[in-house]
Amino acid sequence: MSSVRHSYVQASEIRIHVAEQGEGPLVLLVHGFPELWYSWRHQLPALAEAGYRAVAIDQRGYGRSSKLWDALEYRVSRLVGDAVGVVRALGEKTAVIVGHDWGAPVAWTAAWQHPEIFRAVVGVSVPFSGRGIVALPGSPFGEVRPSTHHRRIAGEGRDFYQEYFAARGPILAEIEEDLRGWLRAVIYSLSASAPLPPELAGVDVTKLDPIEMIRASGLCIPHGAKMKTGFITPERMPAWFTEADLDYFTEEFERTGFAPGLSYYRSLEDSWEELEPMVGKPVTVPSLYIGGERDVATFWGAEAIARANEHLKEHAGSVILPGTGHWIQQESPAETNRLLLDFLKQLGDQGR
Repeated sequence: MSSVRHSYVQASEIRIHVAEQGEGPLVLLVHGFPELWYSWRHQLPALAEAGYRAVAIDQRGYGRSSKLWDALEYRVSRLVGDAVGVVRALGEKTAVIVGHDWGAPVAWTAAWQHPEIFRAVVGVSVPFSGRGIVALPGSPFGEVRPSTHHRRIAGEGRDFYQEYFAARGPILAEIEEDLRGWLRAVIYSLSASAPLPPELAGVDVTKLDPIEMIRASGLCIPHGAKMKTGFITPERMPAWFTEADLDYFTEEFERTGFAPGLSYYRSLEDSWEELEPMVGKPVTVPSLYIGGERDVATFWGAEAIARANEHLKEHAGSVILPGTGHWIQQESPAETNRLLLDFLKQLGDQGR
């Protein structure tokens, strides 16, 4: 990664750390939780070699970018404003925006609201979910208020992880007990490297009730319990995410803490409210969705994926990568790179 150039830009009056490689049309890469610009370490050189200016950012609250106390500063409008500000600060007029996990709703919303700047969009893991931010069974495009739907999903005596994260206190205490161990467990457990529960071996999960599956998983936390108890801790990390990679994430989060990133979840209701005027308006720029066969967000976003053409006017389609979990661009970098470059070519880009 020695050829990656690191710098800071002012966007929305805050500091955003950017890592870039290559020259040419701008491709902006936006990470999710709990991640960093580093999550795109395999995409930066591939895009640069193909003739693009690849830029991965630390979103606000992460890594070397600004940290803000007020949870309202992590509404989707602020995150989209950062993306717009980065493009302008880099001296560019337009960009293709690509987002994974929490970066996906930022990317989708940026293209939804600013097609004059974001000329195309790729969502990785999380499909277009409208004002709902993250598509869920029974509310694929935010038809139900998030807090109301989260309680329906969790059922009695449990909290859906988004509510657990939004409270911040319990999850922060849990993480700080063993930050490296928590990262190890969550990254492994949400990947395709983790074994399926015995009861799901050989079962077509698409035939099962998605809400019942979520409720029985480690993503619904019994009151008084810890999220980590529902995860698997491996003795050794898989080849696609080495101990050195875990070191990088651990050192960054030991320095910055998790409170800012958790504020994204605390502001979900506010983001839902502020996107109400966008309901019924389509995303007009070319789009692509990349999911993982073993990704929970792909599973519970199935209805949104199936109905994507109702909301995405120039949709190139949805590709579900086999044998891939939640960390798609890290678990399956070659396939992700191929899909990104093919999509860029379809836009008429020739790179350098």
